[in-house]
Amino acid sequence: MKEYQTITEISGPLVFAEVDEPVGYNEIVEIETPDGDTLRGQVLESSEGLVSIQVFEGTGGIDRNASVRFLGETMKMPVTEDLLGRVLDGSGNPIDGGPEIVPDERIDIVGEAINPYSREYPEEFIQTGVSAIDGMNTLVRGQKLPIFSGSGLPHNELALQIARQATVPEEEEEGDDDEEGSEFAVIFGAMGITQEEANEFMQDFERTGALERSVVFMNLADDPAVERTVTPRLALTTAEYLAFEKGYHVLVILTDITNYCEALREIGAAREEVPGRRGYPGYMYTDLAQLYERAGRIEGREGSVTQIPILTMPGDDDTHPIPDLTGYITEGQIVMDRDLNSQGIEPPINVLPSLSRLMDDGIGEGLTRGDHGDVSDQMYAAYAEGEDLRDLVNIVGREALSERDNKFLDFADRFESEFVQQGYETDRSIEETLELGWDLLSMLPKEALNRIDEDLIEVHYREEEAEAVQAD
Repeated sequence: MKEYQTITEISGPLVFAEVDEPVGYNEIVEIETPDGDTLRGQVLESSEGLVSIQVFEGTGGIDRNASVRFLGETMKMPVTEDLLGRVLDGSGNPIDGGPEIVPDERIDIVGEAINPYSREYPEEFIQTGVSAIDGMNTLVRGQKLPIFSGSGLPHNELALQIARQATVPEEEEEGDDDEEGSEFAVIFGAMGITQEEANEFMQDFERTGALERSVVFMNLADDPAVERTVTPRLALTTAEYLAFEKGYHVLVILTDITNYCEALREIGAAREEVPGRRGYPGYMYTDLAQLYERAGRIEGREGSVTQIPILTMPGDDDTHPIPDLTGYITEGQIVMDRDLNSQGIEPPINVLPSLSRLMDDGIGEGLTRGDHGDVSDQMYAAYAEGEDLRDLVNIVGREALSERDNKFLDFADRFESEFVQQGYETDRSIEETLELGWDLLSMLPKEALNRIDEDLIEVHYREEEAEAVQAD
């Protein structure tokens, strides 16, 4: 352990100190202020004779008389299975009034990259209970599937719904509810949220009992921005331990990635780095990839890490650097829509720009019903056609459309009001989602169902639904 009293400059969240021995990158630092307080930090940059340190708790109270101790190790997360049911702050310290954590291990928060050769291809279905996701943009174990939202949209409600409802259907079918509950865990990492939002999260977790299988990391808006760069890494380190050491299937929900990127920009400005697009650091793509690529499965290991990062697009701009780079790295996106939200649709998911690139691998015989892919394709095509016809109706009026076109218009309306709309307390199984899909598709004439196998149409098409539509 090396100790110095050589602070030369304090700039925003950074402290600069002179040293006479080499100091490692990412090394943990303790700074003792003249008042006797001890603050933690991390070496951000190390050069000959000078280091820059980012202070997790902020630089308030630090002056040039403060002592700087270099601990000779990188930041580590104390992990144990007993973390389930605990609430921690953004630095990994318990804030739920419970006992101190007695770790089984202490693991470097940077993690270890998964060897591509050892990666197991993600192809096992996770049921979220949300029809617009399960039916149209299926989530797969080991996938990273972000939610693209906007300011004021109810992405927090959707995140809580997924955290409550997410299950592994294969285990559920075995009929052993206790085993299913013990083998599925949720890691919830909140970055830069308000105290009001934090209270809502905790009340919901406690009310529904979801906290028992969850680990919550809470970084609030008035906490230091630097801490936000650590919070997701602590969460993912915990997830990797539970998945690859204890065999859990872990769902990691990170909100809000935009706040995380703003923290990167703030630190970059303090370091006087040359900014990239819109002032964000040029290395932001690499930094986000270091987080997102920690999702996956490893051959020979039972568990998996699945990620749902949530980000709010500034100005609802999907070309903004944060959603743009996230879209490059991840395997699709779930898009929340402001127009649907204004109509009272809950959750307001727009399935047309949404995408799950691994959906085809996660559905099919044995995981979901064999008609899943056909139903999804047909509903997507019918809804897209209905959306196009809405634009035409604004020009020529509904009376100018054919009977077939009117059916597609009705389909689009009912798709939003019955399939997408389900509220935040409704948990639909994949069977219920697909049955609802067939109810809606039966509004259309059989000859319009050109994306579904004829044998499936014969089995699932509702003649009574078609007759009711014809009567109307």
